[in-house]
Amino acid sequence: MTDDATVSLLIVDDHPVVRDGLRGMFENAPGFRVLGEASGGVEAVALAAGLDPDVILMDLRMPGGGGAEAIATLTRSGARAKILVLTTYDTDSDTLPAIEAGATGYLLKDAPRDELFTAVRAAAEGRTVLSPAVASRLVSAVRSPGNEPLSVREREVLALVAKGTSNREIARVLFISEATVKTHLTHLYAKLGVKDRAAAVAVAYDRGILG
Repeated sequence: MTDDATVSLLIVDDHPVVRDGLRGMFENAPGFRVLGEASGGVEAVALAAGLDPDVILMDLRMPGGGGAEAIATLTRSGARAKILVLTTYDTDSDTLPAIEAGATGYLLKDAPRDELFTAVRAAAEGRTVLSPAVASRLVSAVRSPGNEPLSVREREVLALVAKGTSNREIARVLFISEATVKTHLTHLYAKLGVKDRAAAVAVAYDRGILG
């Protein structure tokens, strides 16, 4: 942290009014310092590298790059920041990829102010914070057979499959080998309980994995 008491923040949301509200809320509370704001995932990754915040408050669905993808990128790069998702969405297709990508916590935007402050401090200390609705969804997903969440890479492969992209082209787009593409397909088929590309796409749309 910035010092023994202050938690530094990067706020990521595509709505300026939301960013302004969060900045004002944290700057008027003791023990927090807002280092910057980003309107999308790509910008967030770039700013995080320079600002090195303790905690990143990350929205998920943004035109300037999705939050789950940004979380995965930050995790792979070894970023020090803890990432706390703050969004209006609590569906499985939103929560599971974000947590799997490396988010420390997941809160909904209707969380009370004090709960948000507590969550940010907990995230800065490396503790997991989940809203009750999200926690119950994660428990259900773990307990439901055949409903294992897809990895970020598996989702990328599946999205390209849905567009009719060949294995060779998927390999080229994602900078991986065709053999690796086939491995990802095998894994996602097993997770979705299907045997071919068409069935995988159908099930993915039915479950809301592909929107």
